[in-house]
Amino acid sequence: MLKNFVDREFDSYQDFLENFHIKVPENFNFAYDVVDQLAQTKPDSTAIVWYNDNGETKVFNFKDLKYYSDKAANFFKEAGIKKGDPVMLILKRRYEFWFCLLALHKLGAISIPATHLLTTNDIVYRNRAADIKMIISVNEEEVIQHIEDSEKESPSLKKKVLVGGSRTGWLDFDSEIEKASASFHRPIDEEATSNEDISLLYFTSGTTGQPKMVQHNFTYPLGHIITAKYWQNVIDGGLHLTVADTGWAKAMWGKIYGQWIGGSAVFVYDFDKFNPQRMLETIEKFKISSFCAPPTIYRFLINEDISQYNLESLEYCVVAGEPLNPEVYNQFLQMTGIKLMEGYGQTELVVVLANFPWMKAKPGSMGKPAPGYDIDIIDEEGNSCDIGEEGQIIIRTHKDKPLGMFDGYYRDPEMTKNVWRDGIYYTGDMAWRDEDGYYWFVGRADDVIKSSGYRIGPFEVESALIEHPAVLECAITAVPDPIRGQVVKATVVLAKGYKASEELKVELQDHVKRVTAPYKYPRIVDFVDELPKTISGKIRRVEIRDKDGK
Repeated sequence: MLKNFVDREFDSYQDFLENFHIKVPENFNFAYDVVDQLAQTKPDSTAIVWYNDNGETKVFNFKDLKYYSDKAANFFKEAGIKKGDPVMLILKRRYEFWFCLLALHKLGAISIPATHLLTTNDIVYRNRAADIKMIISVNEEEVIQHIEDSEKESPSLKKKVLVGGSRTGWLDFDSEIEKASASFHRPIDEEATSNEDISLLYFTSGTTGQPKMVQHNFTYPLGHIITAKYWQNVIDGGLHLTVADTGWAKAMWGKIYGQWIGGSAVFVYDFDKFNPQRMLETIEKFKISSFCAPPTIYRFLINEDISQYNLESLEYCVVAGEPLNPEVYNQFLQMTGIKLMEGYGQTELVVVLANFPWMKAKPGSMGKPAPGYDIDIIDEEGNSCDIGEEGQIIIRTHKDKPLGMFDGYYRDPEMTKNVWRDGIYYTGDMAWRDEDGYYWFVGRADDVIKSSGYRIGPFEVESALIEHPAVLECAITAVPDPIRGQVVKATVVLAKGYKASEELKVELQDHVKRVTAPYKYPRIVDFVDELPKTISGKIRRVEIRDKDGK
């Protein structure tokens, strides 16, 4: 399938950067042009291996996916869903998510993946912001109740679909699928999709305010060829596991598009609570070949005795979501022999900076630019930064909008203009570039600390703290100070076996002074049981700052 879109192989990063090109078909639709094509040419090839903590396993090939997505498309069409209608999917890691998503692609409807952790107010906000017409939900009482409580304030919501059960006022997905026709023909004329049509809306996790609606078109899956084939390094006939709930953009990075185009099956581990031992057992049992997870997952894995598990099948591991601390990289390499290859992107993008297979990975670096993305680091005056100088990561789009990049924020041209103007997209992320062209993350622009004339990136201080065995997790923020302007504060979650004390505070401060520049040490250390996080698991430093009187 990859050869349909990329017509050559590459022997170096420079070759990849200069010569990589994706052939974009006219009116591309992933459900028809990838999944249904594979159902025709490789019907028995494994597409999904699904497994849950109850020991249940289900395997679906591409013939199965065409069958169930056609049935789902007929069901949704009968229920009144048509091209351009927004439909929200709250399905956790249920395998029906893939049937529904493909069916909505076939209809040309707008898919809105969402987390099961949304409250009633969250759902009302999304329903009204996007005029959501249908919600498809898991059969969990708390989720169902929030959806039902949102209805009176959601005039656009017409239909509710329940997966895995039946309930008054809801359409039963299982029974409706059973009776639906398995023959669905690709729409033509006005009902057909075009490359520019909206395919997906993601609501961002809202680390600083109300979630934004990130709008992607039907060519978006092709942008993830780079994500899967050239960063995650999925292999033909392999089995790839990305640890992510389907409610987040990371699921699209690692659980469907690029993996299937690259020839790999997708492994879906359906769990409610992360357990590092079970994760390692699962990787061993199913012989996972490539693995992607955020740094937090790797932190927990290296605290286990990895030598007890046979991980010989594991060929490639990548990390994203938050910056990777070098200490985690080094320990994982020592335990497994695998170098973690970091990457960087946003909900608005695909992977745009990465440690690609031809490159020597530098622990803690995001890597180098992906082909097609004109990336730079600029200062506050808009000038390109020198080597080692910190600035904001931008993407220049004067020539063309790169494949996989969003089309803007849905129904919000002002917000779009705030970050994307005059041919430049401002990521809001700070970094610096070394003499070899590698990019190094500093922090969100709002997170950078200015103390006594120094600019201090929180990530460097966090990385220093993480090296201390007493620290499980930490967040570095600024606290207002009348003399220095701001001072560095560390909010620390301690590892097992350690207790908060004044002595430990001083020990951690001294540790940071030894590991990095002494002026960066945290003058304030606050020990807590847990860090405030978004529902996608990202640390909400803004919440810590607000409590400290930012």
